[in-house]
Amino acid sequence: MRRASWQVRLAVLPIVTAVAVVAGVARSHPETAGGPIAVRDAGCGTPPAAADAGRVAFAVTDDTKVFATIYLVDTADRVYAEIPWLTPGRTLPLATTLGAGRYAIRCVLSDGTIHTTSQFSVSGTTAGAVAGYKPLPDLDMTAPVNAYRDWLGASLPKLLTASQTLDADIGRGDLQAAKADWLTAHLAYERLGAAYNSFGDFDDAIDGTPAGLPDGTADKDWAGLHAIEYALWHGGSAADIRPLTQALVTSVQGLISDFPSEEVDPGDLPLRAHEILENTLQFQVTAASDYGSGTSLATAYANTEGTQEVLSVLAPLIDDRAPGLRGRLDAEIATVQGDLRATRDGSGNWTPAPALTAAQRQRLDADLDQLLEDLSTIPNLLAPRTNA
Repeated sequence: MRRASWQVRLAVLPIVTAVAVVAGVARSHPETAGGPIAVRDAGCGTPPAAADAGRVAFAVTDDTKVFATIYLVDTADRVYAEIPWLTPGRTLPLATTLGAGRYAIRCVLSDGTIHTTSQFSVSGTTAGAVAGYKPLPDLDMTAPVNAYRDWLGASLPKLLTASQTLDADIGRGDLQAAKADWLTAHLAYERLGAAYNSFGDFDDAIDGTPAGLPDGTADKDWAGLHAIEYALWHGGSAADIRPLTQALVTSVQGLISDFPSEEVDPGDLPLRAHEILENTLQFQVTAASDYGSGTSLATAYANTEGTQEVLSVLAPLIDDRAPGLRGRLDAEIATVQGDLRATRDGSGNWTPAPALTAAQRQRLDADLDQLLEDLSTIPNLLAPRTNA
């Protein structure tokens, strides 16, 4: 599994964007309501009593000696804008677009103190009013994390079986069978895409690339499925490859033994719902992580299945906060999967990514981009807001 930097795409999330770009937005909206808000030990300031629907922007200053998280909430405690981490003495904008209703500002100090301002009323109508997010208490992620751990626990033995089959192929010198069974093992691992942070050093041992190794693909420390792939498709002998497949089996066995003590970070699942396929776009569709097999599009398909599993365990939380989103995502994933299946030839072999026609690549890129755009809302939708 290749890793990428996700902060760039996450910067487009609705609430975060409202906070980050408010200065520019406010200048283009002279009708913006709001004003200064001072966070103090004894209170959270006083907003104006009323405002018209539309842009609202507050300049929030932390006048305490501790950090503060600031939320703009309504009477049902839905969140419309936030400053996740305001340092003492600093001023940041809190801004969004509000429809009619009653709202307040809530200040959660890092020492545990919580202040909420008096309510202010917004009247009238406006285009583009933010829908707001239902806060997510930390403990609400417990059930999805447990469900995902259960799924991982049931999936890892399948990876071990596939790895043992691959090792047996190499043991009897059947390189042709090994090529087919290598793909089975690799896809079994790629479907576990949301868990790599929980696998520690086993991730590199099982699926690492030569990136960063002094001797690249010739480095003696390169191990795992990609090292086996490189050897199989670059003329390696069974005698050369056998130590790699034996080490793979040992690493998978070690992972299975160690897994009960590993933790899945509750914050990882919402991120992985988006990151797995961001990974796919960067490394699989471009064939950047193809080391000779020409099967990176098969890996991309396995990544969509891994994403489906993450969405499945997060379903109750997503449906409660964004009705209709999962249905849209399901349809978009099915479209991308259809694009990928269409690249297989009549014998079921996967077309190498560089061999896609211009029309196939354009269709896949467009459909994957649309899916990623919608998936990118999930990390913010399910961000912990225990005291919002």
